This record gives sequence, structure tokens and C-alpha cells, in this order.
Amino acid sequence: MSKNYVELENLEVYRLARGASRAGWEIYKNFNWHQQNIIGDQFIRSLDSVGANLAEGYGRFHFLDKIKFYYNARGSLLEVIHWLNLMRERDLVGEKPANDLESKLKDLHFKLNRLIKSTFKVKEKNKLRSKA
Repeated sequence: MSKNYVELENLEVYRLARGASRAGWEIYKNFNWHQQNIIGDQFIRSLDSVGANLAEGYGRFHFLDKIKFYYNARGSLLEVIHWLNLMRERDLVGEKPANDLESKLKDLHFKLNRLIKSTFKVKEKNKLRSKA
């Protein structure tokens, strides 16, 4: 492997996604069956989807494939924020766990946007190199 290659498990944005999933699970597991069924399942699926899409995109060869999955991850991240806001409105989550997860999600969102931007830059750099 190239010395520049980073294993998925060592990719910071992926580690952040996994950490957010763990924090989300701590919220989800305290719901009763009805709450899990109505809102919790969609919340945890969208949260786990962030890391899953990052993993799938990271494993793709072509830059546009990578970016597509990173965009999917970002869409799932925004869905998580939607569910978290609804859970707050409905008093289903305590302020501290909600704030902790929200902080993780903001950091993840920032790093995910940087990953998308850097992937575009590498794509453009390779395009210029192939024309030379």
C-alpha cells in the first residue's frame, strides 16, 4: 500500500461518524418500544447511514463515485439533525445528550464538507496531470 493511504478506521471523518453513532445509540436505547418504532428507528438508521456511506465511498475507485457516497452521507447527517430536533421538540431526549450529539454532528459536518472538497481537488489535479 502507498505510504499516503489511510485505512478507513483511521480516517478522522469516519471515526467521528462512528462516535456519533455510539452517542446516538445511547439516546435510542432509552426509548420505549413505541418511541423507537415511531421516531427512533429512523433516527438511528440515518445516523448509521452516515458512516456506512463514508465507508462505501472511501472504497470506491472513481472520484465521482466517492463524492456521490459522501453526498449521501451528508444527506443522512442532515436527516439525523432533523430527527434530533424533533426529539427535542417532543421532549424525548435530555438536553445534555442532545447537545453532546449536536456538537459531534457539527464537527462531523465540517469534516465531511472538507473531505468532499479535498476529493474534488484531487480529482481536478489528476485531470490536469492526465492532460499534460
